Amino acid sequence: MQTDTPKVEVDTRGAPRRFVFVLLSDFTLLSFAAAVECLRIANRMAGAELYQWKVAGDSDDGIITCSAGSRFQLDMGLEELTRDDTVLLCGGGDIQRATTKRLLNWVRREARRGLRMGGLCTASYVLARAGLLDGKKATIHWENQDSFAEEFDEVELTKSVFTLDGNRMTTAGGTSSIDLMLKVIADDHGEKLANAVADQLIYSSIRTDQDTQRLSVPTRIGVRHPKLSQVIQMMEANIEEPISPALLAKQVGMSTRQLERLFRRYLSRSPKRYYMELRLQKARNLLMQTDMTVINVALACGFASPSHFSKCYRAHYNTTPYRERGTQAARLSV
Repeated sequence: MQTDTPKVEVDTRGAPRRFVFVLLSDFTLLSFAAAVECLRIANRMAGAELYQWKVAGDSDDGIITCSAGSRFQLDMGLEELTRDDTVLLCGGGDIQRATTKRLLNWVRREARRGLRMGGLCTASYVLARAGLLDGKKATIHWENQDSFAEEFDEVELTKSVFTLDGNRMTTAGGTSSIDLMLKVIADDHGEKLANAVADQLIYSSIRTDQDTQRLSVPTRIGVRHPKLSQVIQMMEANIEEPISPALLAKQVGMSTRQLERLFRRYLSRSPKRYYMELRLQKARNLLMQTDMTVINVALACGFASPSHFSKCYRAHYNTTPYRERGTQAARLSV
């Protein structure tokens, strides 16, 4: 059914702003589609062409496949753009493999010409590899935070849903593309238009760059106990140098025995076991997403010796860190 949606009055003078979406192999469809839809709806609500967009990529046959398996025909390759263009790289799985030398050279070249650039989902990795996020705030999907922090210590990594720092933009992935684009639309044409776009998307809670991407600890673990949440937050913040259960208990005003009972009651495991699982989870992320040596992964996750790390890893994941690394390398080489 066709409806006459009230138009939002905006200043339509000047040329439309063009976005160039660079699709990387195995990119996340939601992050890309959410960003494009915001631009399309902004044009519709304004009754004018405020935004244009093109789809580009590094592909010999002009086709890029997303992580859901759908294939996309590119409008253009990695060509020289105009200085008024805004580039948004769209990442997803296997971001290291998708970051080709040709892509990095193109990104650096266009950045030197002063273009505004952003990375959606894991594409922040590409910008960081190109050296475009040095000394700047950035974010990336929470699954990639550990490896990103280890590899790019010159970047001020945040847990925000999106960041804006000068002419660099990054998002955490998923629906955070909506939040970023609503911010861009509001800056370009006012809050009224951005709010109208949000209403069309049935997006009732617009987030800012101060909002974090992950659920709160109580929501994640399904338990609303303030002291338990506080202890888990301390654990997550101290992976490389683990804090003893006794000290954790003291920090929240409990005895070690009370802390043990608390974890047993709500999480069916000891504090020591829960802490170990957090450390091993980070270790697995680093093994799968970086080329750090197994020894350095062990140290980054609070293990004093590689042998102890290997023993704990095997007990939890049923394989050794070395085999995990080998399996990942074989998969990436396919």
